[in-house]
Amino acid sequence: MKKLLFSLGVALLMSTITYAQTNYGIKAGLNLPKIQLTSDAANISYTSDASTSFYIGGYANAFVSPNFAIQPGLSLQGKGGKVNVNDFAEGAPGSGTIQILSVEIPVNAVYYIPTGTVGSVFIGAGPYLGCNLSAKAKSGNFSQDINIGSGRQEMKRIDYGANFLGGYKLSSGLLFNVGYGLGIANMDNTSDPIEKNRVLSFGIGFEF
Repeated sequence: MKKLLFSLGVALLMSTITYAQTNYGIKAGLNLPKIQLTSDAANISYTSDASTSFYIGGYANAFVSPNFAIQPGLSLQGKGGKVNVNDFAEGAPGSGTIQILSVEIPVNAVYYIPTGTVGSVFIGAGPYLGCNLSAKAKSGNFSQDINIGSGRQEMKRIDYGANFLGGYKLSSGLLFNVGYGLGIANMDNTSDPIEKNRVLSFGIGFEF
């Protein structure tokens, strides 16, 4: 699955060089991330409460037609969730938050629906490939870094999944957007439990 998503992303990204009309944009906003955990061994399945974080990024809009564009980008994403931090940091005092900072490369296919001269509604989806830069468990005055690597007690470096987005772009270039990141990669280096990212986002941006 990872190879399929990566190959699709590269193919879409390389295809943009053939299109003459390309716009560029920036966007930023609020992330409401959660962590979905399932364990067959413990017979549990739940999704954590959302924590609050942020995202900021840029993208290129390469138009295949007047209303359809391939949109590769680069963004800094805050992920995590409100969880029992003992699951991530030994000796942690109960409930708290996991904070993850990740760089993502999304490649979305976006369709624009004009609404007269005012602007356009847009919807889109596509794969993303991410790299976890840092992670931390926090509970009250307790704070502990979570190691990222390939060890059994470490968080995986590579993340990947699918993006879904929608919003409204004014003719001036100002846009309002909502998005959802569906993590497919298991954050753990074990087969049980399985922990995946879920990120709801709201933001604004501007397209040049």
